[in-house]
Amino acid sequence: MDKICVIDMGSQYTHLIVRRIRELGVYSEILPYNVSIEELKRVNPKGIVLSGGPSSVYEEDSPQLTKIFFSFVKEEKIPVLGICYGLHLIIHQLGGRIKPFKQKEYGKTELEILKPKKLFESLDKRETVWMSHGDQVESMPDGFEVLARTSTCPIAAYANERLNLFGVQFHPEVIHTQKGITILKNFVLNIVKAKKEWKLENWIEKSIENIKKEVGPKNRVILGLSGGVDSSVVAILLQKAIGSRLHSIFVNNGVLRKNEVVEVKKTFEQELKFENFHYVNAEGLFLERLKKIDDPEEKRHIIGHTFIEVFEKKTIELEKVYPDIKYLAQGTIYPDRVETSATSNASVKIKSHHNLTLPDNMTLKIIEPLKELYKDEVRKIGLQLGLPESIVLRHPFPGPGLAVRIIGPIDKKKLDILRDADKVLIDEIKKAKIYDSLWQAFCVFLPLKTVGIMGDYRTYEYICAIRVVESLDAMTANFAKLDWELLEKIGTRIINEVKGINRVVYDISNKPPSTIEYE
Repeated sequence: MDKICVIDMGSQYTHLIVRRIRELGVYSEILPYNVSIEELKRVNPKGIVLSGGPSSVYEEDSPQLTKIFFSFVKEEKIPVLGICYGLHLIIHQLGGRIKPFKQKEYGKTELEILKPKKLFESLDKRETVWMSHGDQVESMPDGFEVLARTSTCPIAAYANERLNLFGVQFHPEVIHTQKGITILKNFVLNIVKAKKEWKLENWIEKSIENIKKEVGPKNRVILGLSGGVDSSVVAILLQKAIGSRLHSIFVNNGVLRKNEVVEVKKTFEQELKFENFHYVNAEGLFLERLKKIDDPEEKRHIIGHTFIEVFEKKTIELEKVYPDIKYLAQGTIYPDRVETSATSNASVKIKSHHNLTLPDNMTLKIIEPLKELYKDEVRKIGLQLGLPESIVLRHPFPGPGLAVRIIGPIDKKKLDILRDADKVLIDEIKKAKIYDSLWQAFCVFLPLKTVGIMGDYRTYEYICAIRVVESLDAMTANFAKLDWELLEKIGTRIINEVKGINRVVYDISNKPPSTIEYE
């Protein structure tokens, strides 16, 4: 199968580049910037993309390619596209000059295409692109020609057709670059001439067979089941592969949504007929440890480690009855890697995650059936497996739950206020029949009190922020332009029905520069 390798220079969008290429029907995977030529030969890429990154090419310890990289791709006739930092690196390592510029470019910018060929085929003379850089190309080696520019960046794209090297200063992978997918298509399908062979057909059968082969005929598997799409798809895959030898552990950590415990138990125990479904109510323990904790990273740390503690305790109990428990299954998906464990030393960690390493004394082998897939790919597989749409199409929910949707310290009262507000929001979004078209819709509890009037009484209550975004994969997102009447209805209901809130605000921030979640 033809593949495009994306070499990670530390960009938070590295996985997004891969995802966009897969959308074109071509398989893509990530390699670290210090990948050896021997490994590149083994992987045998049809084309290569160099990602962006937060470093400057002239800084000490900045990501650099091996010295023979460019002679290798020339000899093997592998086209290379550099994006942002990748564009700089090609010029820098081939003898050109990169310099910091006082006038930096961030956000939407108008690109003037000077030579609408190959990389920019079928594009207009002027296009909107997304810039994020402080350095620029000052001079290029012989053989490079300028393809595009902006008002402050004279070399915004280039090509060296003899060496099959191309570069863009902007980010074609983000949706804010309006024709970005066309640029990537021109590179992947027209310049690289890669075959469209990436399909999800037969993935389920192969995955089930791989699980059977790895686990064997007698061993058992435990799974931390949250009720979200990722862990649910893993659960149903394992159930089909090993049946009752799967033990699903559902932990109530006290920061779940309204009625979530009841709904998850009903789905897996009654509807999906899971034989070994284990429920652990640890709400009191989690909330006691989270008391007075303000810092979001500390919240994540406490929730993650307390979960491991509770999960380990339950596992030990089960091992006394079932000594053949040898495996731990996790719902890790491909984008988790940009958030948790970087693919190269240069990658920037955006946030910590609830998937934590198990203690040394918990010697279980890890199974991660979804680790190469993206969220929408997981959803397609979930539907093919027969999972209810209520699970498969459910909006993403953070591992630390409502703890990171309450700014500052949490307690039972604030959690209940947020749960009630969130339920109103979701009810109205579903009534308006737009739930499935949105990536996420949720409420955030802001620890600020403002004056209000209800009837003849003056109130002094909290603020609720509403966050509703549209996205393909959460790597970038736009706030949803909801109908004003719908927003008014949601706000009115929250203020009228949720005791403790007297003001509702709507978040109109995009990602980037903001994140989807608040903490």
